[in-house]
Amino acid sequence: MITSCANDKVKRIVALQEKSRNRAKENVFVAEGLKMFEEAPMDMLAEIYIEEKLFETMRAEADGGKLQQCIRDGIPIETVSKEVFAKMSDTQSPQGILCVMKRHTYRLKDLIETSCDKKKKEGHAPLFLMVEDVQDPGNLGTMMRTAEGAGADGVILTKGTVDIYNPKTIRSTMGSLYRVPFVYVDSLSEAIALLKKEQIKVYAAHLKGEKFYQEFSYKDGAAFMIGNEGNGLKKETADMADAYLKIPMEGQLESLNAAVAAALLMYQAAFGK
Repeated sequence: MITSCANDKVKRIVALQEKSRNRAKENVFVAEGLKMFEEAPMDMLAEIYIEEKLFETMRAEADGGKLQQCIRDGIPIETVSKEVFAKMSDTQSPQGILCVMKRHTYRLKDLIETSCDKKKKEGHAPLFLMVEDVQDPGNLGTMMRTAEGAGADGVILTKGTVDIYNPKTIRSTMGSLYRVPFVYVDSLSEAIALLKKEQIKVYAAHLKGEKFYQEFSYKDGAAFMIGNEGNGLKKETADMADAYLKIPMEGQLESLNAAVAAALLMYQAAFGK
């Protein structure tokens, strides 16, 4: 059991939690909490750190449980003291378990081609969320979670968007990070060109929209662009859209939270009539 906060393994986990460059260098990320552990794909699990008491409890589960499966598969597991886990944790109320996860790598072209194949075979209308320079980790995490709920084929992110492996983003996804394909791009222009080539219309949520989002038909597929919380979409990005759309608004509000807007649009495309 690791009992010292000065242990090199502890220092490494803290660095992975705090610094995106460390995560990128090792091509890993840290997922914390029981839900994130239970839902973690086995092929992504690299290491597990767990409080001693929780380890004993989980190891004694009658049905064997996931921890037993990890032991059988030889995944490295380190027990740590409560004090050490508090040092490693990024949360106010640690649940006593965190995992170092291998990253999945996706390619933009593959995401679009897969969605088009599903359309041909299953009649599934392609659905993408395109995110430009969103900065709040919670917003991005919620968008990922909503994308899963709406059955989106993928999320396309500009490199100016917050790191999806930020611990706060990971927690906000509630496990969707494991299941929703995503890719970072320099700008949305290349993605827009590929989508249009496949006859997937691109829509910009924009204050200049003349039609409400529920007035459009998305039966042939849709990609929704959501911009930065404070500035919205860049003009050059918005100009590439097939159409602007707007969300009905009462009171004195000009716009909704970025994640809420994304949810409305994706769910309308997926389940609207």
